[in-house]
This record gives sequence, C-alpha cells and structure tokens, in this order.
Amino acid sequence: MSGYDMDVQYVKGVGEKRAALLKKLGIETLYDAVHYYPRAYLDLSSQTAIADLTPGETVCVKAVVGVPVHGAQIRRGMTIFKTIVTDGEDTLHITIFNSAFTARRLEVGETFLFYGKVAYVNGCFEMTNPLIETEDAAEPFRPVYPLTAGLSTKQLGAIIRNAIPLWEQATTDDLIPGDVRRTYQLCHERFAIQNIHFPNSPNDAGIARRRLMFEELFVLQCGMAQLRHTSRVKTDIRIRGDALPAFLALLPFELTGAQRRAVDDCVRDLSGGVAMNRLVQGDVGSGKTMVAAAALFLAAKSGVQSALMAPTELLAKQHYETLTRLFGDTVRVVLLTGGLTAKEKKQTRAAIAAGDVDVAVGTHALLSEDVAFHRLGLVVTDEQHRFGVRQRGTLSQKGDAPHVLVMSATPIPRTLSLIIFGDLDLSVIDELPGGRQPIRTDVVDSSYHARIWAFLRKHLDAGRQAYVVCPALEEGEGELLSAAELAQQLSDGPFAGYRVGLLHGKMKPREKAAVMTAFAAGEVQLLVATTVVEVGIDVPNAVIMVVENAERFGLSQLHQLRGRVGRGSERSYCILVSDADSDTARQRLSVMKETTDGFKIADADLRLRGPGDFFGARQHGLPQMKIADLMQDMTVLREAQQAAAEIIAQDPGLSQPEHSVLNDAVRRLFARTSAQALN
Repeated sequence: MSGYDMDVQYVKGVGEKRAALLKKLGIETLYDAVHYYPRAYLDLSSQTAIADLTPGETVCVKAVVGVPVHGAQIRRGMTIFKTIVTDGEDTLHITIFNSAFTARRLEVGETFLFYGKVAYVNGCFEMTNPLIETEDAAEPFRPVYPLTAGLSTKQLGAIIRNAIPLWEQATTDDLIPGDVRRTYQLCHERFAIQNIHFPNSPNDAGIARRRLMFEELFVLQCGMAQLRHTSRVKTDIRIRGDALPAFLALLPFELTGAQRRAVDDCVRDLSGGVAMNRLVQGDVGSGKTMVAAAALFLAAKSGVQSALMAPTELLAKQHYETLTRLFGDTVRVVLLTGGLTAKEKKQTRAAIAAGDVDVAVGTHALLSEDVAFHRLGLVVTDEQHRFGVRQRGTLSQKGDAPHVLVMSATPIPRTLSLIIFGDLDLSVIDELPGGRQPIRTDVVDSSYHARIWAFLRKHLDAGRQAYVVCPALEEGEGELLSAAELAQQLSDGPFAGYRVGLLHGKMKPREKAAVMTAFAAGEVQLLVATTVVEVGIDVPNAVIMVVENAERFGLSQLHQLRGRVGRGSERSYCILVSDADSDTARQRLSVMKETTDGFKIADADLRLRGPGDFFGARQHGLPQMKIADLMQDMTVLREAQQAAAEIIAQDPGLSQPEHSVLNDAVRRLFARTSAQALN
C-alpha cells in the first residue's frame, strides 16, 4: 500500500473518532497528513521585552513568576487564574481560564516563555490564555495548523510527527528529478516535509516552503505541458482562408484591429496541418462572436461542419439568431438545445448526421451520444471555463482531430490563464468596437434608493430599460432581499404601473427564455434578477444596471454584470449599492468605479481575494493550491513552468524510469481535478 492510499488511521494516535475529525480537514490518507501544511509558526526564539510591548501584537515574553497564582470561580464551570510575571524591569499580568494544571506549573521564581496577544488594560500590560512553555522549550519554532472543533494544534502536530516516518518508508524516490533540484537549488523532499512542519529556524521553514511550492506548481505545469503537447495533433482537415473577403462583405461594420488580428491567428491555424487549439479572450462586448463567426463561415465554405457550444439555452439561442441574421442563406445553421420538443430534436440530429447542416449551435445537448456529425471540422465553445477540458474534449471526439476555438469573456489575469488555459494558444481582443459609450459606475449606500428609483423611472419613461440584480434568492437570508421579494416590493411600490419582470436560476429553462425574450422585445421595462443575467441576450436598449449588496460579488462578476448594459449607443450607468463598511469592501468596489478594463479588474480581484475565491476552483477546473500563492510566487511559477517544459520536451509521456514518480503525481492531480471540476 502506497502512502497515497494508506488510511490515516494507520498512524499512531489516530482512532476512529480522530479520523472523522481529520476528514473534516481533508485528511484521509498518509499523503494528506504530511501535506497538511501549517498556516503559521509560533516563534518562541524571538522574545520581546515587556517595555517594548505594543497592544494588539502577538509576541513571546520571557519572564519570571513574581507572585503566587490566585484562582477564583466567577461562575459555575468557569475559574480564572491570575498572576504577575516580570522580566526584571517591568511586569506583565497573566490570566488563565479553567486550567488548574497550567496554573499549578507557575511556581514563584520559575522562568517561562509566555506567547500570546498583548492588551493594555487599566495601565497594565496583560496576556489572556497565552501559550506557556518552560525556558528550555525543545521546539522554539513550532507550527500552527488550521483546525476543527475537537482537535488541537498539539494533537494534530503529534499525528503529523508520527505520520512522517511512515511516509518516508512508503516513498523512497523524490518526484522532482535530481538535475531539476540542482538547477533550481531545491532541497530534497524529506527535508522539505520535515522542516515545513518542524523547522529549527525560520530559514529552514523558508527552504522547505520554496521546495514544496515549486513541487506543487511543477506537477501542475507538467500536466499542462503534456496537455499542450498532446493537443498538437496532426489533422487532415484544412480550412481555407480564401473565403474571408466574402465573410467581411457580410458585416455591416469593420472589424477592430484586435478582432482582425484574432481572425488572422485563426486563419493561420485552420489552414495548417496541425489542429487549431486557440483561446480568444476578450472583455465584455469586445466582439469575440465575430471572430468565431469568421471561423465558422470559413469552415462551412471549406465543406466541413462546425459545432458551437454555449453554457445556457439563452446564450445558445442568441448565438443562433446572430449567426442566422449574419449568414442569411449562405450558411446552414441549426439550434439544438434541451428546450426543443422530442420531434424537433430528432429532426435536427438527423440533419446534422446527414451533412445537411453547416453549423450546429447548442448547449450540453451537443454532447449527447445520439448526436453524430457528418464531418465535424471545427468546435467552438463559449465561456469555456463553464465546461472544463473534459467536456471540450468530448465534443472534439465527435470528429477526427477537429480544430478547436474557445471563447471567454471572463477576463483572467495572465498568471491564471497560463494555468487554466495552458493547453491553448492565446489571442486577446483588447479593444472595444467603435460607437460604444463608456459606462458610468457609481458606488452608493442604501440611503440613495429613493434617488436611484427616481433615476430609473426617468429612463423608463423615456423608453429605456434597466436591470436590478441582487445576490440572494432564498427568502430570509439575513437582511438580504431575494430577487422575488425585491421584484414584488418594486412592483407594489416605486414601480407600480411599470412592467417589472423576474429572472432567477431556479426557474425552468422555458420560463427563463420567456422572460428574457420579453425583456429583449421591450415588453418588460425593469428586470429584477440574480446573476443568471451575467450571460444573457443582448439588450441594447437596457442602459442602467443596479446591483444590490454589491460587496457580495467578486469584482470580475460585477464586471460581467456591468457588461449587460452599454451594448448600444446610449449612455449607460452601473450603480453599485453597498452598506459594507470594511476597508477591503470599499477598496474592491472603488476599483469598479475607477476602471472599465476587465483585465485590470481581474488583476485587482485576484490580488484582493486570492485565487481560491477569484472564481472558484470547482467551477473553473483550477486545482487547489495547498501552499503556492499565485500572486506572490511568480518567480517560482516561472521556474516551475520552465522546468516542466524542458522535462516534457525530452519525455512527453513521462515514461522514462526516472520520471515514474512524477508521472504518478501528475495523474493523481489531474484525476482529482477532473473529479472535482471537469465533469
């Protein structure tokens, strides 16, 4: 049994009850135990004189017990013990709750180390419930772990200490090859595991952390390099670019420079002997769909079929209508979604299989086993992060090495693009089409509601439309209004007599489609919704977006929501309503006011929230980082990418004996990530 599979119950000190507690922390195997890293360290080696203490700081003080401990029961089940200690110059008051054992240790004249948070009360410095160690503490630099109720740092530390020798017995080879360790000056895995948990000094902990960060990123980048290598497959499908002038003639406008560069990238890829694998990444409203349309048109004129997959029926229908309006009768386009009748689905599938269709637009319905293509040459996925690598691959398998084009309107910092889309070539559309008015964004508190509603009524009376978005759906979530409650309040109050619609995620697809169709047709003036409108039908007449409780959204999500307005030539507005008073919340929302650049917003979102919260690893297929910080550890990330590229160039399948342990680690990571995120 390997250390990756060995149940943590084999570790001394872990019984059935402890195993259940450890499982809450994600610790189920020996591997999980030794890779459950400390969140901080107690540094008992660095001591502060009492005279130099600052209230609110957590420090270590070396002091002598000056007076006998006095205990008093303040209520049933609560006894406090107090004493005063001194470093020879000043005094520090110590308070201990409900620990007679600790209190008995504190004999007058004995020296101890007191580690805790300092307070200044009634003219005296004091510590409450500090960690208390003898002067000759065996571990002056010790770990602090994230915990769960019923498990202490001391207990968890003992379990990990007992797990390390078992791990060393189970894993004899280091997964990072020796030449890579030497090139990047990395310690051996055994030193790293021992010293991330039980270092003798901050320096040893730093050496261990750098090695483990590199390892984590190295395994990930090896996997992405393999994906990139295997995605470069030869194809017999040649899509010619000579029909491009005919496509450009269909457009009622000129492509922007960025759009034209992206189209040229696609034409170059499509006409080569290697299957295209390209991401077109652009901000909200930057015109990615026209780049995809160009590729779809060229494929049709080259005699091969295409599939365009969107994450929602609303977006699929929008693409279908856009393409049919643009292509007219020059390209045969069909729509295949779950919302069609059984008869419609059967007829559409038959037409696709017979080759009577050039472009099939749809949702997950395109992935169904009973959907067969006559000759699939191009696969386009929109908002690819909502599908994952596996679903993109499933659609591609319906053809013989088809070309792949991925569109994403979610601005993602370059750092994360390299990880999430590491198997794709990248085209960035970084300019908006002409004629678009900048969206004015304001951040206000709820005291402005009366003015906001008056502002909305003024625009509705002028024939415009607006959105009001709120984060909660269920009733009674604290003080937040659900979309349904808010829609009712607005209909009964400030918007009585206006046509108010409601849209939320728990509605049936046909209900959602009916509401959005009514809104697009102008039959609904004010749409109250949850974030289901983040990707929806274009409504150029909608010029105001109000977001309630805006602090509850990520910046990138707010930017996506804001992109629902400003789609036409009229001046548009985004009003973010928030009563949050934290500095972080104010700082985040101020970013929205300062810029409409999605990539700058994404960078700020990543910096302020961290990659874990940036967009949710489960949604995007980004493996959880246990120790690496993707914002702080860019140097290590670049080194890991370079090392991974060199390894995969020499041994693409990691089949050489010296890479067997690394290959196993890559497979485990991607199997775990697939199970969590890519289905």
